[in-house]
Amino acid sequence: MPLAAPLRWQSATITHIARDTPRVVSVFVDAAIGDWQAGQHVDVRLTAADGYAAQRSYSIAAAPGAARIELAIERLDDGEVSAFFHDVAEPGDTFEVRGPLGGHFVWNAMDGGPLLLAGGGSGSVPLMSIARHRMAVAPDTPALFVYSARSYNEFIFRDELLAIEARDPLFALVLVTTREKRTRTKDRDARLDRAAMRDILAAWSREPRHAYVCGSNAFVEATARQLTDEGVAAAHIRTERYGG
Repeated sequence: MPLAAPLRWQSATITHIARDTPRVVSVFVDAAIGDWQAGQHVDVRLTAADGYAAQRSYSIAAAPGAARIELAIERLDDGEVSAFFHDVAEPGDTFEVRGPLGGHFVWNAMDGGPLLLAGGGSGSVPLMSIARHRMAVAPDTPALFVYSARSYNEFIFRDELLAIEARDPLFALVLVTTREKRTRTKDRDARLDRAAMRDILAAWSREPRHAYVCGSNAFVEATARQLTDEGVAAAHIRTERYGG
């Protein structure tokens, strides 16, 4: 079977930039990458006038079919690419993208549910694409979004997630703050451990058919282990991680 042709780099134009948290901005772009699936990502390449290029991968936050690609980009202290989007980029600027990429960490309506989404920090970004896609094409699919961040103002998409929860009885949200007291009774204010995960799953009272876990290596390893310890079949858990 012949190998598929490599995806070509495409020009992307920034339409606007919105601040999500003190360390995350959403960059909305027009780019002809074609259709994407919920959970996929793109490669981003910046090229300086002297020819020096820097490349990073970013998950797509927008649901499939959205008018524009949304990339939620966290500022990294030593990040060449993230610094550009936080400190330099303006609407009308262009850069290169390649994608969509990734076929394992994806969900569509035919996959069904119940659906468990567990994210740590910016690991929430591909999960948000899945959550938005579910709202658009399969709102009758039960879903639980467990989201861990250091403090309440560091939850990316926080207001949108709260709004979805408020109007959708089949969408459950648990916010976990690791360095700040919780603001809602249903939330958590300590790191996720097996006991916390057990309580969260018991309160949800559903058995996940598909579980998606995304975040740092430590978060993904711990959360996936907690899920299997609580009886979720390993074959039903898909993981994606960042940070090397």
